[in-house]
Amino acid sequence: MKKLPEETPVYLFMGFLEAGKTKFIQETLEDKRFYSGEKTLLLVTEEGEEEYDSSRFAVKDVTVRVAKKEEMTADNLAKWQLESDSDRVIVEYNGMWTIDTLFEAMPEGWFLTQTMAFFDTATFLTYNQNMRQLVFDKIKNAQMVVFNRFSDGANKEEFHKIVRAITRQADIVYEHADGKAEYDDTVDPMPYDMNASVINIEDRDYALFYRDLTENMDAYIGKTVRFKGLVVSDKRLPENSIVIGRHIMTCCEADIQYSGLACVMQRPIPLQTRDWAEITARIAFERHTVYKGKGPVLMASEIKKCEPPQEQLATFY
Repeated sequence: MKKLPEETPVYLFMGFLEAGKTKFIQETLEDKRFYSGEKTLLLVTEEGEEEYDSSRFAVKDVTVRVAKKEEMTADNLAKWQLESDSDRVIVEYNGMWTIDTLFEAMPEGWFLTQTMAFFDTATFLTYNQNMRQLVFDKIKNAQMVVFNRFSDGANKEEFHKIVRAITRQADIVYEHADGKAEYDDTVDPMPYDMNASVINIEDRDYALFYRDLTENMDAYIGKTVRFKGLVVSDKRLPENSIVIGRHIMTCCEADIQYSGLACVMQRPIPLQTRDWAEITARIAFERHTVYKGKGPVLMASEIKKCEPPQEQLATFY
């Protein structure tokens, strides 16, 4: 009985209709450098105005399957891969579906090797205003964000800020109508001094601090920080240990969640859940029961109870 390969690389191209996904995939399959004998399953989850011209493919053995949302199951995807005997998968992903639809349907052994999000410059700001959760869903998982049909007079700063509010990891590319591509090389300094003896995190900057800490942890190990946070205590924790952080809204009210860090002190911490406190602590990377393994641990030198700040909800804006 034929079995799936142990590992199947998946190339994921996301975006709304007419964002340029089909054109990019067509050009990729026309590129001889993208072919060294692999059989390819092209999974199309929406049908736009532009169609694939297989006669121009430099890549051989391409099987195209159009999938409806209800067909996105692990059994179906595995069956289509076996039928096509494919070694890799390209996905043209429906912009109106959340990425979880794909993640929950991926058979065992499938792994993302490249993820790109495409947007039409003329409609992006409208989509972001009216369907922000779907825009956020695409950008947060992308290694590269491409703005197609970018006009020379368009303001890059507006597009840059939206992407960087969601992720600092993705490359940003502005693709002009004449085919010229510009890479965004804007340097975004953090809103606090990383070289200070004590890094002061203002109330408005906690969301940026928390995300940058989790994405760029090596830069923070050994640093001393000071910020105000909401305490969570639990009888299962040692008396010298708490969690401190804030509720962060990354996209909309539906995704607000508490994002806290384990904190320990050399003496008992007399704080209760829902207390607000200002903490001064050195960041270490150690084991803690909060993480069920290693994670960023605040080694506190000072914790003092304080009044709730005016800005209690942390955002990226």
